[in-house]
Amino acid sequence: MEIKKNPKSNLENYSKLFVQLGLVLALLITYVSIEYKTYDKTYEGLGSAEMAEDVEDETLEIQIETPPPPQNTPPPPAPEKIEVVEDEEEVEETIIESTETDETEAVEVEEIVEVEEEEEVVEDVPFNIIEDVPVFPGCKGSKAQKKACLNKKMQKHVQRYFDAELANELGLSPGKKRIYLIFKIGKTGNIEDINARAPHPRLKKEAIRIAKKLPKMLPGKQRGRPVRVGYTLPITFNVE
Repeated sequence: MEIKKNPKSNLENYSKLFVQLGLVLALLITYVSIEYKTYDKTYEGLGSAEMAEDVEDETLEIQIETPPPPQNTPPPPAPEKIEVVEDEEEVEETIIESTETDETEAVEVEEIVEVEEEEEVVEDVPFNIIEDVPVFPGCKGSKAQKKACLNKKMQKHVQRYFDAELANELGLSPGKKRIYLIFKIGKTGNIEDINARAPHPRLKKEAIRIAKKLPKMLPGKQRGRPVRVGYTLPITFNVE
């Protein structure tokens, strides 16, 4: 059998009312505490104390003591005897003599001998710049004429002694061929330092043989002195 409660005795029905009452009470307490006034307490008969008069200025005095004046100390006693020590080594004094000469003194001057510088002469001179060209036998006239005559005589000499059939026997390819015969006409007029460039060794030998057949000439001169003159003789021929 269940026991039934009276609805009036159930406190849950009054929960909202209790909350509202609590809020009203809290607001009331807060308001009262804000409006509550307090007053400062006053003490009579004590008087006002002035701290500035009670505190005395304390000054710190520093005394600086000046040092006493120094006493006059007596000088050290002088030695009883003074010994003189002589130097064992003698130092030679150097005397600097004056280099100035008096007007009355005669000054000797060595004679200056002028040496003539020998003019350097070049031993080998190219044929194109030689002052006096070598003279081929039979050539006469001016320097230009002697030069042209020498070149003409050289060509005739090659045409006379060169073996033209040799070039065809060597089996060279057809066409124009050239040999360069190089030699020097010495200070005595003889042919020296013979060399040649040719397309075949036998042609080179043939060119040297021709050069050896050249006659003796009058040597070329540079600044009046005989010199060796370099000469290049081209030999041109056709191979059929």
